[in-house]
Amino acid sequence: MNNISVNIVNHSPHPTPAYATEQSAGMDIHAWLKQPVTLQPLQRALIPTGIHIALPEGVECQVRPRSGLALKRGLTVLNSPGTIDADYRGEIGVILINLSNEPQTINDGERIAQLVVARHCHVEWQPADNLDDTQRGQGGFGHTGV
Repeated sequence: MNNISVNIVNHSPHPTPAYATEQSAGMDIHAWLKQPVTLQPLQRALIPTGIHIALPEGVECQVRPRSGLALKRGLTVLNSPGTIDADYRGEIGVILINLSNEPQTINDGERIAQLVVARHCHVEWQPADNLDDTQRGQGGFGHTGV
């Protein structure tokens, strides 16, 4: 396993994000609210977490939905996955949207999303007149019949 050391400041009284199991890819992050937030159907809101991180260069953090929250309550991360860049030092906020047909209330301390930290690389575009041929070619959007 290849670990990455990341500095974190947690202004909230809630647990620092942590892996639930040894092979988890994501870490749950909690809402930090002074009062509950109720989202009407199709309403969205930026939910604070109190978490600030300092990622090393070449590393990003993605904010992803929690599957249980999406399935059971219709709540998901609107800009999924949200990207936290290595040079961002502000509070991590989670944009939640209610895709259910009824109001949904988010409470302080509730697990609202998960964080996945990964390395990335920068691309150097090489202008070309043509691309090499592959078996797939230009087939996309269900071309395999699946």
